[in-house]
Amino acid sequence: MDKLKMHTPDIAEQNYKKLAELFPDAVTEIKDEDGNTVRAIDKDVLMQEINTKVIDDGQERYQFTWPDKRKSMLMANAPISKTLRLEKEKSVGRDGTPGGVDSENIYIEGDNLDALKLLQETYLGKVKMIYIDPPYNTGNDFIYEDDFAQSVDEYADNSGQTDEEGNRLVQNSESNGRFHTDWLNMIYPRIKISKDLLTKDGIIFISIDDNEVKNLREICNEIFGEQCFIAQITLLCNPKGRSQDKYVANCHEYILIYSRTVLDKGSLSIPKTEDEISSNYSLFDEDGNPYRELELRNTHRDFGKFNRPKLWYPFYVDNTGNVSLEKKENSVEVFPIWDDGFEGCWTWGKEKAEKEIRLLTAKLVGNRYKIYRKSYAYIDGEKPLKQVKSIWTDKSFFTEKGQIALNDLFNTKNKYFQSPKSPFLIKQCISMAHCENGIVLDFFSGSATTAQAVISLNAEDKGNRKYIAVQINEIVDEKNSAFKAGYKTICDIGEERIRRAGKKIKEETDADIDYGFRCFKVDSSNMKDVYYTPADVEQLSLDGFEDNIKEDRTPEDLLIQVMLDLGILLSSDIEIQNINGRKVFSVADGYLLACFDKDVTEETVIEIAKKKPFYAIFRDNSMANDSVAANFEQIFETYSPETVRKVL
Repeated sequence: MDKLKMHTPDIAEQNYKKLAELFPDAVTEIKDEDGNTVRAIDKDVLMQEINTKVIDDGQERYQFTWPDKRKSMLMANAPISKTLRLEKEKSVGRDGTPGGVDSENIYIEGDNLDALKLLQETYLGKVKMIYIDPPYNTGNDFIYEDDFAQSVDEYADNSGQTDEEGNRLVQNSESNGRFHTDWLNMIYPRIKISKDLLTKDGIIFISIDDNEVKNLREICNEIFGEQCFIAQITLLCNPKGRSQDKYVANCHEYILIYSRTVLDKGSLSIPKTEDEISSNYSLFDEDGNPYRELELRNTHRDFGKFNRPKLWYPFYVDNTGNVSLEKKENSVEVFPIWDDGFEGCWTWGKEKAEKEIRLLTAKLVGNRYKIYRKSYAYIDGEKPLKQVKSIWTDKSFFTEKGQIALNDLFNTKNKYFQSPKSPFLIKQCISMAHCENGIVLDFFSGSATTAQAVISLNAEDKGNRKYIAVQINEIVDEKNSAFKAGYKTICDIGEERIRRAGKKIKEETDADIDYGFRCFKVDSSNMKDVYYTPADVEQLSLDGFEDNIKEDRTPEDLLIQVMLDLGILLSSDIEIQNINGRKVFSVADGYLLACFDKDVTEETVIEIAKKKPFYAIFRDNSMANDSVAANFEQIFETYSPETVRKVL
């Protein structure tokens, strides 16, 4: 049986293998500075293969860079041997039951860089939308300090604010000589990894202010490509302005929007409101259907007979105003000519006009007929769409509305969390992404506004959106009213917000949706060091490694790490079965069967094989005796040869 790797993928290694597969003749070896033979890529051969110039260090080129950028890129690609552990007591069932673990929503406590790496294989190409509200780098924000050069002991001993697990958070003051560098080092690997989680038509929304908007656009242009830039929204978030600002009272911030791939025009359009429909569609046909009339003549002078000849043709209007493409007695010939004589063009081609002729009507304006088309409000029962404007001034998006929404849930006038985003703002972004049945990821979850917005939208339109929220378990200041109310960490606030929001929405709507979440925390691997580097363990130490699994880890812990290793969604159904006295986990309706008990008998192996799972997972040396171990492969070859068998 193959051994599970039990660590996140080494992206750099994967990229090397892809390159070597494409251009094997470019792969070579050299001696490093220590005299060791190491692999290398021959750039001269590569240049010949791809017929382009390779830029050497020192050559001028257009680029965006900063100190430590290379290390930041390496950090994004480097594997980690960590895992997620289920926090059942903090979880909430789909129906809102405390301690339930049947929800498809995910809440993760821990460093979001670790969390993203743990999710990157399982959720590769599966996330429809990402929204993040990272630290803005104002000089007062705490940011993640990722280790680039320190040893593990130095890193752990270094002073700075930490969460309860020891993850480091440091205040990035403006006096820091690496003010922008530290922020860029923090944000780059997280956005780089998150891109690969997006579906092909996936979209990321990033809230930011003036301090780093320029640098953030450069990073996103590099990671997503400038062609995937969609918009830089200007958001009116504080109409009163910030009185503490030095020169001008700032009342806005931005939302950068990028897509994974280039999208079709109109992909982010959203339905018009009922008020917009009633004010814009004021006419009604004989069946009472609302519509409006739009002139068929193209209103842009960039387009006309001179460059759109197929859109230049005549209509014929009779004395009753009927429109036809055929000339009739006493009919008037109408071309798309402007009042000043400019020869324009129609917005429809002749073939479409012939097909939709019933929608056309003519009106005499002055001494010239104009052609109009009926535009109905509802097409097949669907509301009309509108393009979102680049400036958002909706009062429901204001930061104070976000504060009110949070305070109402906790029934307090105190600020448990500073400047939370408005749920209505996040709902607007989700609507633009059109992820009615998709996954929404927020890896700077904060007070969990995004989670509340997903639940609220699902209740409104019966959608089946799922969310993944990630938040470092930052300790709340003891002076904060939230700490005094019993919420010791930001995660305590976020998780309680989701519980309260779910309960409130369920009471108000009783919608058949998922109100819960499965809570996980980032932790060290379940496996001892000997699992990864057995050659480094001295013979005298082997007595302490009879079992390669840490003593404090449960079978449930092992199952979650196996699911991550095999790319099985954390939201999958998990059922516990008893097979011949052994505990067997059945994941995703038998797709994975895992038994981590010891003394597994031949009867148990046979019963598992008969169920024909795609994956069958056991602990190393878990068989009851040598006979069972010897017959293991033959049992599966007999009953389920297609099953992938692995051990840990």
